[in-house]
Amino acid sequence: MKYITFTVPCYNSAPYMERCINSLLTFKNEVEIIIVDDGSTDKTPEIADQYALLYPETVKVIHKQNGGHGSGVNTGLAHATGKYFKVVDSDDWLDCRSLQKVLFRIMHWEKQQKWADMIVCNYVYDHLYENKTKSMSYKNVFKEGQMLTWNDIGIFSPSQYLVMHSLIFRTDILKKSGVTLPEHTFYVDNIFAYRPLPYVEKIYYINTDLYHYFLGRKDQSVNEEILKQRIDQQIYVTKLVADCVDLNEVKNKYPKLARYMTRNVSIMMAISSIHLLLINSEDSWRKRADLWNYIKSNNRNLYHKLRYTTLSSFTNLPGKAGRLLTVTGYKAARKIYQFN
Repeated sequence: MKYITFTVPCYNSAPYMERCINSLLTFKNEVEIIIVDDGSTDKTPEIADQYALLYPETVKVIHKQNGGHGSGVNTGLAHATGKYFKVVDSDDWLDCRSLQKVLFRIMHWEKQQKWADMIVCNYVYDHLYENKTKSMSYKNVFKEGQMLTWNDIGIFSPSQYLVMHSLIFRTDILKKSGVTLPEHTFYVDNIFAYRPLPYVEKIYYINTDLYHYFLGRKDQSVNEEILKQRIDQQIYVTKLVADCVDLNEVKNKYPKLARYMTRNVSIMMAISSIHLLLINSEDSWRKRADLWNYIKSNNRNLYHKLRYTTLSSFTNLPGKAGRLLTVTGYKAARKIYQFN
């Protein structure tokens, strides 16, 4: 049995995919690497096939028609045989020593036959070209070295939320949750880091900087100008996240998780609202109003929480002064946290 399946969705990733895959091969006997070639037109297929030829016991390659990042994740999960599952984007990479810590912990659980449903590690915003990094830790939220439930967690700070980069799920939990990502859509990692959470009963936090999230390419989906161009997809994913879990049901079992998940929707609403303000057109103002009306129509209880008690409430301030305050606050946060 392989301990972790790493899925690497690739689309025209030839310039940087080797850095990613090499970081996963450090413990090649313990992991499975599924490279999903998503209809690439550069040398990605040849590079992937060469890895499969060199490491046949570790690397699998799946060539498929282009379906977008979500399709690549879906394909990897469908073929995963590892006890745990993690997505690593082809321009990102993992830290060797941190990966060793994770694998040693999983091996320990194997001896006990007691498993965490979700492993949380730190991730690093890595502005590689500028030689700048910023680690995002969770030590104030999760007690290290203990098997936890959602009732044991602390309070997330404004800059903290669970993202795909920080999470390793037990493969069975992902399949049980039924998480499936839409094709030809950006920002679907938000669904992957949200939908399975109510199915997680045991959480384990390892305070180590495992995932390096590369920032700096002009064509990245988190680039502000790119995000504005793809705002319709951001809105679409925000609606999917808001609709995919019954938060009242979650609250009955895990009130702290329900609070966090509400906050997560709030962050997505804030991102959508702020970028619609940055676009600053009559069409974007209409879309902003339509998004809030959608939430109000589909879940009035959630709407009131988002509108009046969470972060997103500060992105829906009335009037020109309110819009200016929202944008100014966003730019200050971007400078502090360096998230794009």
